[in-house]
Amino acid sequence: MNYLPTFVPAPREVTAAAIKTAILERLAYDVGKDPGHAVAKDWCSALSHVVRDHVVDAWMPSTRRTYADGRKRIYYLSMEFLVGRILPDAIANLGLDEACRAAVNDLGLDYEEILSSEADAALGNGGLGRLAACFLDSMSRLGIAGYGYGIRYAHGLFRQRIENGVQIEEPEDWLVSGHTWEFERPEVTYRINFGGHIAPDGDGRGVWHPGDTILATAHDTPIAGWQGQHVNTLRLWAARPTHIFDLDLFNRGDHVTAAERAVSAETVSRILYPDDSTTEGKELRLKQEYFFTSASLQDLVRRYLSNHDDLTTLPDHVAIQLNDTHPSIAVPELIRILSDEHGLSLAAAADITQKTISYTNHTLLPEALERWPSDLFARLLPRHMEIVRWLDQRHLAQAGDSDTGATAGTVGIVDPGNGDVRMGHLAFVGCGRVNGVSALHTELMKQTVFQDLHKLHPDRIVNQTNGITPRRWLYECNRPLRDLLTETIGREWVRDLETINTIEPLADDGDFRGRFADAKRQNKVRLASEIKQRIGLKVDPDAMFDVHIKRIHEYKRQLLNIIEAVALYQAIKADPGGNWTPRVKIIAGKAAPSYHVAKDIIRLINDVAAVVNNDPGVGHRLKVAFLPNYNVSLAEKIIPAADLSEQISTAGMEASGTGNMKLSLNGALTVGTLDGATVEIRDHVGAENIHIFGMTAGEVFARRADGYDANATIAGDRRLEAAIAMIENGTFSPDEPGRYAGLIGGLRQGDYFMVTADFAAYYDIQRVIDGAFQNTAEWMRVAILNTARMGWFSSDRTIRSYASDIWGIDVPETISGGG
Repeated sequence: MNYLPTFVPAPREVTAAAIKTAILERLAYDVGKDPGHAVAKDWCSALSHVVRDHVVDAWMPSTRRTYADGRKRIYYLSMEFLVGRILPDAIANLGLDEACRAAVNDLGLDYEEILSSEADAALGNGGLGRLAACFLDSMSRLGIAGYGYGIRYAHGLFRQRIENGVQIEEPEDWLVSGHTWEFERPEVTYRINFGGHIAPDGDGRGVWHPGDTILATAHDTPIAGWQGQHVNTLRLWAARPTHIFDLDLFNRGDHVTAAERAVSAETVSRILYPDDSTTEGKELRLKQEYFFTSASLQDLVRRYLSNHDDLTTLPDHVAIQLNDTHPSIAVPELIRILSDEHGLSLAAAADITQKTISYTNHTLLPEALERWPSDLFARLLPRHMEIVRWLDQRHLAQAGDSDTGATAGTVGIVDPGNGDVRMGHLAFVGCGRVNGVSALHTELMKQTVFQDLHKLHPDRIVNQTNGITPRRWLYECNRPLRDLLTETIGREWVRDLETINTIEPLADDGDFRGRFADAKRQNKVRLASEIKQRIGLKVDPDAMFDVHIKRIHEYKRQLLNIIEAVALYQAIKADPGGNWTPRVKIIAGKAAPSYHVAKDIIRLINDVAAVVNNDPGVGHRLKVAFLPNYNVSLAEKIIPAADLSEQISTAGMEASGTGNMKLSLNGALTVGTLDGATVEIRDHVGAENIHIFGMTAGEVFARRADGYDANATIAGDRRLEAAIAMIENGTFSPDEPGRYAGLIGGLRQGDYFMVTADFAAYYDIQRVIDGAFQNTAEWMRVAILNTARMGWFSSDRTIRSYASDIWGIDVPETISGGG
C-alpha cells in the first residue's frame, strides 16, 4: 500500500505585520479584489481566510490524533447549531485578537466594522441551537473527539422585521456572499430514500424499495478549542437532487416541470422549522429530520468500518447524542442500517442501538414532544414504520412482565388511541440514557411526560444541567469586563471558569466595584447606540437596563412583562413627582410564523412602546425597546449591558434556560421564578443575591388542578385590572380598539400560563428592585458576586459530566490540564 507524506505546515508568524501581509494576499488571491476597491465584507473574507489557515493547522493534527489513538468519537445530532459569527470566535480561541486588531488598524480599517460584516450563520433559533454550539466549543476545549451533525440551511430561520409593530418574516440570506469557514465535501454524499414499498427477498426478509431519493452532501466547518489545542468538526448536510433536471422536458420547452424534482429536493435543506400547520409542512419537517439523521448515521458507520470490522463493538467506539426529539428517528434508522445493510438481527441491532444512542430532552410541553400521524410516517418511511411497530411490541411485552401497571396508552411508542408515532417515547425506549437539562426539569420529567416510562426504567433518566462557554459569553462579547478580570486575576478563568470565584472578595473593594461599574457602563453606552441605530429610540445609559431576550412564547411570559410595564406607566402618570428608578425594558425574540398569540404579544409590546416612549410626562423614567431580528450577534451586545435579567417563565415549564447563565455571568441580577436552571443559579449565587417571586411548579400544578379563576384575580387587583383595561379599551391601539380582545380573552378564560396569578408578586418585586438599583455600591457588590459564583455553569463542566455519566469516556488530561 502506498502512503502519501503527511503535510506538516511550517509555524506561522503571529505578528501584526505578518497578518497584515497575509490579509493583502488573501484579498488578492481568494477574494479577487484590489485594496482600493474592497468593501468591508471583502476585508472580512480576507481576514477569515487568514485565520482559517491557523485553524486548519490545528484541525488536521487533531483528526490524525483521534485516528491514531483509536479514541471513542462523540456524535452530536441537532436540528440547530446557532454558532453566530465564527471569525471573532476563532480569533479569540487562537489568541490572535491583538495581532489581528493591530493588522487591520494598520491597514486604516475599522476592526469592529470588519468583524461585524460577517453574517450570522442562520442555523438555529434559540437556546437549543446555542447550547449545541457551546457544547461543540467545550468538546474542542477539552480535547474530546467530537462531531456535530446538522443541516446546512440555505436560509435558516427567518429574518424578523417589525412593521407598524407587526412581525414580518423575510428569508435569511446569510449564504449570499458565501461561507468562508466551510469546506464542501462533494465526495461525501449519501442517498436518502423516501416512500416506496416493502417486498420480501428470496429469504423472506423485507426489502425497502424506495419511491424517491435525494442526496445529502457534506459541508465541514472546523471548530477550534481554546488556544487551538484541539479542533473538531461541524458537518452540515445540504440536500441535492439525484438528477439536476429533466433535459428532455427542458428541450421541449417545459422548463418549470424539468426543474421540479431538483427544487423539491433542495427544499429539504432550505428553511429551519417550516410551518407544520399543514400536511405539506408536516411532511417537510419529517423529511428534514430523517434527511440529516440518516446521512449522519450512514457517515459515522462508514467511518467506524474504516477502522473496525465488527459492528457489535460499535458502542465501545461511538456515542451518539440526540439533541431533543428532532433526531429521534435515529433509533429505527440505526436499527435499519445494522440489520438491513449489515445483516444483524433486529434484536441484536436494537441492543447495539440502545447502547450507542442517548437522548437529551428539552421540554415538558406535551405538544413539543413531536408525534407523527402513522399514515404520514408509513408513507414516507415504510421500513421505519415496520421497525417502530416491532420495537413497540417488544417493549410492550417487556412492560407486560413488570408490575408497574404500564399500558400501551402510557408507554407505547405508537399511541393506541390515534395511531400517532410518539417520538419522545421512541427516543426513551430506544436509547440507553435520557437526560434532563436542569435538576428541576429532570425531576419533573419523571413526574410528568415520562412518568410511566420512568417507572419501567428507573435508572434511565439522569440529569445534566446545561452550561455556557465562557469564551463566547464573556471573553469575546464583553471586552471591558474581560480586561478587568484578566488584569486582576490572570487569564486562567477563560480555560477553567470555576477559578473566576477568586474575584469574590473584591466585591467589598470600593476600587474594584468602581471599575466593574465602569465596565458595565461602557457596555451600556454601546447598547444605547445600537438601540438608537436600530429603532431610533434614545435611552439613558444610567437607567436600569431590564432585559428579556428569548424566543417569544406564552410560557416565557413576555406578556407578564409588558402588562407590568403598563401598570408601571400608569403609576408614573399618577405620581409624576415620585422617586422612580429610570428603567429601559429591552425585549427581543422571534415568534414562530404560525404562532399567532406570540405574534400578538410582539405587536402589543410595540404598541405599548409607541405610547410610553412618546409620552413627555414619563420621559426617561420608562422606555420600552423591542429590538428586531434577535440573533447571536445582537445577544453579544445586549448581555454585557444588562443590569436585570428577566427569567419569568411559568414555574415548571422552562427546561433549563441558558440565557439566565450568560446574563448572570456578565453581572446582571436575576428576577425570576423557581424554574429551570434558575433554581440552581439561586443555590450558587445565594438567595440574597437573586430576586425570586411567584408560584413554585407544585403550586402552579395545584392551582390548575383546582380550576383557576383568572377573572377573580383581575378583579381583586386594582393595578392589574387597570392595566388590563387600558389594553382592552384600545389606548395602545386606537386605530383598532379590539385588537387585543383575543389575547386578553385568553387570560380571562383560564390563563394557563398563570400571568395574572403571578402579576402581584412580579409587580411588587420589581419595586423592590427599583429601590435596590438606587444603591449603586450595593448593586455592584451583588453583581460582582453573581459573576464570581457562576463558574459551575460552564459548558466545560457540563461536557465533562456527559463524558463520565453518559458517553463513558475520559477527558484527555493533556488538554484538560493545559494552559
